[in-house]
Amino acid sequence: MAITDWIVLVLTLGGMVAYGVYKGSRHKTLESYFLSNRNMPWWIVLLGIMGTQASAITFISAPGQAFTDGMRFVQYYFGLPLAMIVIAIVFIPIFQKLKVYTAYQYLESRFDRKTRYLSAILFLIGRGLSTGISVYAPAIIFSALLGWNIYLCIILMGGVLIIYTVSGGAKSVAYTQQLQVLIMLGGMAVAGYTAIHMLPDGVGLTEALQAGGDAGKMNIITSGNTIKGFDWQDRYNIWSGIIGGFFLALSYFGTDQSQVGRYLVAKGERESKLGLIMNGFVKVPMQFLILLIGVMVFAFYQYNKAPIFYNETLVAQAKATPYAGALTTLENQFENLQARHTVLRAEADTDDRFADSLTQNNAQMNALRQEYSLLLQQAVPGAEGKDTNYIFLHFIMHQMPAGLVGLLLAAIIMASWGSIGAALNSLASSTVIDFHLPLTGRHAEHAESFKWGWIYTLVWGVFCILVAMFATNMGSLIEAVNILGSLFYGVILGIFLVAFFLKRVGGNAVFWAAILGEVLVIAVYQAKVVSFLWLNAVGAIAVPIIAVLFQLILAKPKHIVAKD
Repeated sequence: MAITDWIVLVLTLGGMVAYGVYKGSRHKTLESYFLSNRNMPWWIVLLGIMGTQASAITFISAPGQAFTDGMRFVQYYFGLPLAMIVIAIVFIPIFQKLKVYTAYQYLESRFDRKTRYLSAILFLIGRGLSTGISVYAPAIIFSALLGWNIYLCIILMGGVLIIYTVSGGAKSVAYTQQLQVLIMLGGMAVAGYTAIHMLPDGVGLTEALQAGGDAGKMNIITSGNTIKGFDWQDRYNIWSGIIGGFFLALSYFGTDQSQVGRYLVAKGERESKLGLIMNGFVKVPMQFLILLIGVMVFAFYQYNKAPIFYNETLVAQAKATPYAGALTTLENQFENLQARHTVLRAEADTDDRFADSLTQNNAQMNALRQEYSLLLQQAVPGAEGKDTNYIFLHFIMHQMPAGLVGLLLAAIIMASWGSIGAALNSLASSTVIDFHLPLTGRHAEHAESFKWGWIYTLVWGVFCILVAMFATNMGSLIEAVNILGSLFYGVILGIFLVAFFLKRVGGNAVFWAAILGEVLVIAVYQAKVVSFLWLNAVGAIAVPIIAVLFQLILAKPKHIVAKD
């Protein structure tokens, strides 16, 4: 990386940390620290929601996801706009009326304390683990840049993040996220333009889309149907996206404190609703364009030399072992196939008769990639065999102009900081509000309560760094995070659905229904009955049904008074 890139990277990240500390340096109460005194306008709410979603995982892994599996991942978001409308109508008015700090406070007033504890615990487990995975994502960048040990990079990135999150609180997160989102989107736009601009003469956007389509990467809408009927284990199709994605978005934005906290900072109910609904309209096209960049990068490597494996740090480690000769042999074979591929690609653009030969050549290249990956894992035991998360990073490092490399890397790292900062703030707020204060008998207005906000933010930051240490070998990070969330989101949503719509169901019934519902979701996942998106629907539907049955069993029979 050029010295210009290092200057841009250091100045951008350093400036963001300083700005975050400055904007959030005057907290005196828990409401200020966790909710920024509830005075944010709708557009900051919108950017905060977007920034919390758009972690480094989105910008590192999503283009790689499209590169390897095509555009069908966008269907994952099809249920989101409808979920935003439902939350605006049902959830927000209740949360704003009660002036809650966390979503789970409402459950105690509706049911009882143990139900509140259970919901908060499920949130803390799911969000804590997924945030740890998010910490791992920017560490990949520094490991690739500097060749440093990944664990050292995790500590470095996590430590810097904790500094401004602990000191700044919700206000720091909110104000830095607005800049982070704008820089991220600008950087991604530049990357997409670069991928198209650097295609050979005579090859433009249309030809790039055609190349992606020929390889099956433009599979935006898929039905999930096979010759044997509907494939319930197919992860991304129109039905899993609309139905499973709806339940996932409803739970994530309606009951996950990392998102609920983003719109509780708003000036009022109208500002919360506007920010959330605007997110529903913006998110799908934004994610579509991010995935499309992955297809453009794929098209770029159809006409330019591509590596056999995109994780260069791992390749260097493997070549320092006795497996170096075998790896070099496979690289030479791959280069020969790639030279043939370049010729066939050019011919196939003008003559369809070469299409079959191109397909066969691609199959041979993919087979060599798999063989190379297995050999890397033998050379470096415990190494990650998939390079999905390194594809876009490799493109940035080797194809972007000097200066823009540093800016785009800074954008990706800031994406991580924005989402992780919001997550740490939400983890700390739930710990303080849902557990520490009730168990100690103190109120949010107590002078010492504010100090505990700092302490628990630090504790969760350290926890997430430890989780990141074990986040290797997880494949596509964007899939890993969403699978993990789906194990908990549906059940938490089910509890809130009972609270909102089944007024006769009490705390004991919903508490045990949630526990059985969680066992059911985990069992379905372990048995691989359906793909992970459907787990959200399973949990959300199972909890109300089981709760109603339990309520009928637990209901005390009425005493019959004998008449004279």
